[in-house]
Amino acid sequence: MKHHLNTLFVTTQGTYLRKSGEAVAVCIEKQIRLRIPLINLGGIVCFGRVSCSPALLAACARAGISVSFFTEFGRFLAVCQGFTSGNVLLRRTQYRWADDPEKTAILARMFVMGKIANTRSVLRRAAREHEDPAAIRDISQIADQLTQILSMLEHAGGVELVRGLEGQASAAYFSVFNHLILTQKDHLKFTCRSRRPPRDPVNALLSFLYSLLMADVRGACEASGLDAGVGFLHRDRPGRPGLALDLMEEFRAILADRVALTLINRQQIKPKDFVNQPGGTVVLTDAGRRRVLEEYQARKNETITHPFLNEKMTLGLVPHIQARLLARVLRGDLDTYPPFVLK
Repeated sequence: MKHHLNTLFVTTQGTYLRKSGEAVAVCIEKQIRLRIPLINLGGIVCFGRVSCSPALLAACARAGISVSFFTEFGRFLAVCQGFTSGNVLLRRTQYRWADDPEKTAILARMFVMGKIANTRSVLRRAAREHEDPAAIRDISQIADQLTQILSMLEHAGGVELVRGLEGQASAAYFSVFNHLILTQKDHLKFTCRSRRPPRDPVNALLSFLYSLLMADVRGACEASGLDAGVGFLHRDRPGRPGLALDLMEEFRAILADRVALTLINRQQIKPKDFVNQPGGTVVLTDAGRRRVLEEYQARKNETITHPFLNEKMTLGLVPHIQARLLARVLRGDLDTYPPFVLK
């Protein structure tokens, strides 16, 4: 189950991956730099100009190893995987729930409640550790505002109202995000969220981390027999993994945002790790991406106690647990989906 420990991230531009016996060979400049047995892999994630041989893609499909492709700055392009062996009855139930406005609103509300609760925890921790009284006041006010939105969510009836409250909470959170950056503020300042494409280094860092998180959560959905493309909070759109985006909401602040802030505040990521491209897009350098991947993996390896199961596990395993809990709700084994809220 520990797929989070078995993902190969490839960021070096020009890399070629091919099958070598029962292993994947990582070739750079026509030389094999690394061999990894396929049995040790749960997924391969490629960024930018990384290519794979047809034989390797076929072997990964047979072995249940997903191969995901992203642009150099982290925008999802495609995923290659074999036949989905998930329970067809589970997926049929998922589709029926997605067509039911009442059930859709219930699940959407739980996803958003988990997101806002974890976002509030990040803000409260920042307020405790900050030294600037003005910043502490601003952060605390937004944390209190998120508490009010959580109270409103408990009585939100329709999915459109849930989405509106989620939008309010996100706008409030990012309005004080710059206060959470404690070092390098002259060069790594956050003003507002810009996604496609990211227009400044902080947004480039966040977008890259969200892409990594998306790959993990999408894999968790597929491994649980769920259809990652049919969501509840995020409605159907061609090419968009709606359910993966739903489940991902609970982890944005505690996995991606916390990693971004750690990298900046510890000066593990610096302005030199970003490149401005034509058109105003900002991307991470190869060295910057490697540093982000190292910290992201380290964060996923941290041990936590799952609040619903009351069991210790690594943080990277939690998306798989949450996907399985959602599957149990759809099957009728659980009455309500319990969002993950990190204590």
